[in-house]
Amino acid sequence: MAGKAKQGSKSRGEAGPLGDDVRSDLHVAVEIVDSGGTHVEIRSKVGAMYGDSIRESAEAVLKALGVRDARVQIDDQGGLPFTVAARVEAAARRAGAGTHTHVKGDPRPERAVEREGPTARDRLRRSRLYLPGNQPKLMVNAGLHHPDGVILDLEDSVHPDEKDAARLVVRNAIRCLDFMGAERMVRINQLPLGFEDLKAVVPEGPDLILIPKVEDAQQVTDVDERIRGIRANEGDGHVIWLMPILESALGIENAFEVASAAETVVALTVGLEDYTADLGVVKTQTGAESLYARTRLVNAARAAGVQAIDSVYGDVGNVEGLREWALRSRALGFEGMGCIHPRQIEPIHEAFAPTAEEIDKALTIVAAFDDAQAKGLGVVRLGTKMVDPPVVLRAQRLVENARRMGLA
Repeated sequence: MAGKAKQGSKSRGEAGPLGDDVRSDLHVAVEIVDSGGTHVEIRSKVGAMYGDSIRESAEAVLKALGVRDARVQIDDQGGLPFTVAARVEAAARRAGAGTHTHVKGDPRPERAVEREGPTARDRLRRSRLYLPGNQPKLMVNAGLHHPDGVILDLEDSVHPDEKDAARLVVRNAIRCLDFMGAERMVRINQLPLGFEDLKAVVPEGPDLILIPKVEDAQQVTDVDERIRGIRANEGDGHVIWLMPILESALGIENAFEVASAAETVVALTVGLEDYTADLGVVKTQTGAESLYARTRLVNAARAAGVQAIDSVYGDVGNVEGLREWALRSRALGFEGMGCIHPRQIEPIHEAFAPTAEEIDKALTIVAAFDDAQAKGLGVVRLGTKMVDPPVVLRAQRLVENARRMGLA
């Protein structure tokens, strides 16, 4: 892990990992000097093919940051252009560029994916795959695993010394990577540091922001207002949804107020590692110690008209345990959960899918309801049984979800 400028030298900065085991990334050292122009030295196994492109990208970033004279050392292990730009910018800023020098342009790489309209408020959110914000190698092919959402994480998975560099990687990834239909989410840091994350990523138009460690509605309101302000300055009409994460006893007790804090809140989720730590209990695979919190969250989310999304299941190797957890989660009323590895996506999708028997029964109820409506009848009957309106509504929701999952 690269550090900031060396002690005693304000004109040198480094960024990115260094070593033979690095892939799809690079290490950059930038030393700003008084004269002599900019010289870029590149060590790369693909230097013959991509050396010129790497050099041009580095020079463009430095020029945009107002750096005219610098010595740059790049150790490349297959970093893509969005990563090259992020690492060079991080190293240059750590060397002091952009602070005591005049920023003359935009250091961001050219946008490679079109910004689309906001995702549907009630879209499928069965799975959301966490991707550490400072590991671009995990982002490049994340869409191939077909999660409903990808979370570019700036919080717990990023070392405190690397927050600045991760922010640039995530920003560039949103501009440049195709996640193949997955909802593009960013988990910001706990406030107030999260405001710095918003400044970097909101102009790129992510679909959803996860707010960690939320304990009251004001935190959600503050984030919503900050996002609106940034979008207004950018002249951007792109709506960005919010998903607060409740991770303490106080947060759980304020679940409804948090879920109702802003119109942009579309889902509510829970972080069980921090929650159980707050309670002072051991987190187990059965989840008995968090049952109250999870059921209260589901009830609050439903009352507020937003989705309830469960926490992650931490044992990647225990597929059967994951499946059992996900089935119980669906039974409680959750609509999805988090993933920390791509292999968890398929079992989660299977667990949150209605069974063939459930779909057939729901289709029969919906058909009976439609028939009664067509005949002007106020009572729905199936054989000798009357079907109550709540049963019809539940069947309609199940059929709609099954259709969105391609099952009906």
